[in-house]
Amino acid sequence: MTATTAGWGVELQGVTQRFGDVVALDDVSLTVRPGTITGLLGRNGSGKSTLGSLLAAFRRPTAGRVLVDGEEPWENERVVPGVCFVRESGDVLDDFSIKDNLAYVSGARPTFSHELAGELLDLFELDPKRKPGKFSRGKKSAFGIVLGLASRAPLTILDEVHLGLDAPSRYAFYDALLADYAAHPRTIVLSSHLIGEIERLVEDVVVLDRGRVLVAQDAETLRAEGVSVTGPAAAVEAFVAGREVLATQRLGGTTQATVRGGVAEGDVRRARQDGLELGPVPLQDLFVHLTDPQRATHVGGAR
Repeated sequence: MTATTAGWGVELQGVTQRFGDVVALDDVSLTVRPGTITGLLGRNGSGKSTLGSLLAAFRRPTAGRVLVDGEEPWENERVVPGVCFVRESGDVLDDFSIKDNLAYVSGARPTFSHELAGELLDLFELDPKRKPGKFSRGKKSAFGIVLGLASRAPLTILDEVHLGLDAPSRYAFYDALLADYAAHPRTIVLSSHLIGEIERLVEDVVVLDRGRVLVAQDAETLRAEGVSVTGPAAAVEAFVAGREVLATQRLGGTTQATVRGGVAEGDVRRARQDGLELGPVPLQDLFVHLTDPQRATHVGGAR
């Protein structure tokens, strides 16, 4: 296998994955651009881990096509070694030392970097002689990160790998990821609940909700779509009429509405004239509103 410096792209075409009566992915079609860090966001049970398993050829889809670098990954001798899928706490050999684990993984990953692995072991204070089975949850998560980043796979999928880490270790992980990604570009799919923390990392965003794609676009465009509108209740309701309202909050005579779709220059002037304040919406808040199980899409007014 020859790894491209730009990483590998991904395409899903009408993919459905069932487990008995449970539909984990439902007619999913999306594209992951090569050479990007894509945030894969979704609540528990949304299908994120199932999607990662399909990309890594751990299973075949019930229906539809999964393409990695233009080919189906299932039993594909060229593609499989170029996809690294690491879940929280890693998929490691608990009864073997870190050193033995690294030897095993590097034998299956043509792009594996022992130099980077050594740097990350030092960063997370991991002793190569110790066995992961005796690690705390945080140390085990850190070792999973070591394996994922050091693989330098053309497609690297990191599924909630940092959940066991404390805050300083998480930020050390983010910095290490960005630094090595800049030096060795590849496609990274980063799944996380900690959206506020990873927002600075991601270039594209995919939001899954109950097995379906809710959003798939570049992060800057998505950020620009969310707008908060605050002011007198009647003026807010008039301003948001005809827009997609994600959420509203009321306090006395003041209302704040979160809308999706952005605002034009004329809307900004109108808002000022009506005594309204417009502001950005953090990606975390957009995600919460978009995936709220109680939310129905309201077009035409606030609720």
